[in-house]
Amino acid sequence: MNDSGSGGPGRDKPTPLGYLIGLAMAAAIIGGLYLAFTAGGGDDDGAAAHIATSTGSTNGLAPDDRAATAPPPAPAPATNSTAAAAAAGCRLRVELPEEGRDHLTREDPAPEYGTVPPTSGDHIGPPLQQADGAYIETAAPQDIVHSLEHGRVAIQYDPDLPLSDQLAIKGLYDTVYSGALLYPNPDMKYAVAATAWTSLIGCRQFRGDATINAIREFGRSHYGQAPEDVNVFKPLAGPSFGDSGEQ
Repeated sequence: MNDSGSGGPGRDKPTPLGYLIGLAMAAAIIGGLYLAFTAGGGDDDGAAAHIATSTGSTNGLAPDDRAATAPPPAPAPATNSTAAAAAAGCRLRVELPEEGRDHLTREDPAPEYGTVPPTSGDHIGPPLQQADGAYIETAAPQDIVHSLEHGRVAIQYDPDLPLSDQLAIKGLYDTVYSGALLYPNPDMKYAVAATAWTSLIGCRQFRGDATINAIREFGRSHYGQAPEDVNVFKPLAGPSFGDSGEQ
């Protein structure tokens, strides 16, 4: 007679080893599902916002993953940043004074920078520099300045701009997102601006393709022009302002 106890006829009781193997298999399945759902489309954890946490922290800001409007091609023959800024009615400021490079903590008071938006100065210490990416919320100036110190270009726009203009600006960003940032900035006097280390372009009005080209040429001229190597905080593999233009 086969005495199998409460397990029913023909079944053996599970052994402790069997329990462990079962738990391991369940953990592997759960882990695989987690990776499948979080792997994304090759843009680190940023998807359409291109956020790269390898370059810093999101600092709790929500990503801007809106579908954007493709930008116009660069004019041919190409213009330089000075000519492009003039054509769009933007103010270009380069070789501004360096205002410092010390690291701050969250307990330190925010610096009073010499420009709005700032282009240099004391800034938040790592790893709280703002990660490359597009955000729908405003980043703290001291977080951005640390990113600029590492060769980034930060594109900013007035959140009161019409949606069509915002999506046009994001369309440009989507073509140069590696080593760059995008976010609304309600504190500046410009409709659109871009900053790099000790350099700033500010546009009081958004003039469509002319403004897009002015921001593009500014980025091409000033990407990577900073005291620290842009690759120290490794950007995503993808298009950047540094792919062409003045370096």
